[in-house]
Amino acid sequence: MLCAGTAAWALAEGDRAARRARGVLAGGGPPVLGGPVRRERLVSAVRVRAARWREWWACLGAGLVLALLGGSVVPLAAGAVAVPLVRRRLAVRQRERDRCARAAEVIALCGAAVGELRAGAQPGQALAAALRRTAVGPGAPGPAETAVLAAAAFGGDVPGALRQAAREPGAEGLAGMAACWRISVDGGAGLAAGLDRLEGALRADRDRREALRAQLAGARSTTVVLALLPLVGLVIGTGLGADPLRVLLHTPVGWGCLLAGGVLEALGLLWCRRIVRAGER
Repeated sequence: MLCAGTAAWALAEGDRAARRARGVLAGGGPPVLGGPVRRERLVSAVRVRAARWREWWACLGAGLVLALLGGSVVPLAAGAVAVPLVRRRLAVRQRERDRCARAAEVIALCGAAVGELRAGAQPGQALAAALRRTAVGPGAPGPAETAVLAAAAFGGDVPGALRQAAREPGAEGLAGMAACWRISVDGGAGLAAGLDRLEGALRADRDRREALRAQLAGARSTTVVLALLPLVGLVIGTGLGADPLRVLLHTPVGWGCLLAGGVLEALGLLWCRRIVRAGER
């Protein structure tokens, strides 16, 4: 009952936060870069944070259930220890999603700028209009993005602002845009042609990464299955009447087996993760 009440309260908190974000961003406030797309992105970020918070506390809920079933505080302590580990893992996954989203928006920015240039707009006007349409970067506009928009709108150092913004993860393509901008201004080359080729190169690189990620999906699935096999063993032992939770949580031999199994499980996950990362490189 305690776990069910905690889950219901967490769900209500997530929905309430999303509704507050919609109310604040629906109108009446200052203009936001990117318009409706930016508002929807902020609402999505609130939802992701609420879901992440629920996943954190799911560790404590699972530990509490196992503690009640096994009559020991060891699972509850393990659930409390797992909270920061899960939080770190979810933060890494969210950073990877933000990086991929930012890379996709850089590609969209190149395409939008090419369209504006071919429609007859000046380079600064084209870049400013493309930035407003695509709004590079998840969440609220950052200092780098604001600097690029200001430089494009008011005739500042656009290549320098683009190189500064390219330091963010996933926005490395902006360095290529800065090079195209510098060459077109200094040497008189066509900016639209350079950005068009840059967009094609960035798109090809993204497709190659997605294909590699799809090829490695099988290895990741195998890792998850192998990591869950000890839980399957506990379920089978319980079904056979062996009462493995009592042995693991209330006997010295069980404590040793639990410690050794946890160490081997962690080493196996780290080794599989190393194999997958080597394939990615």
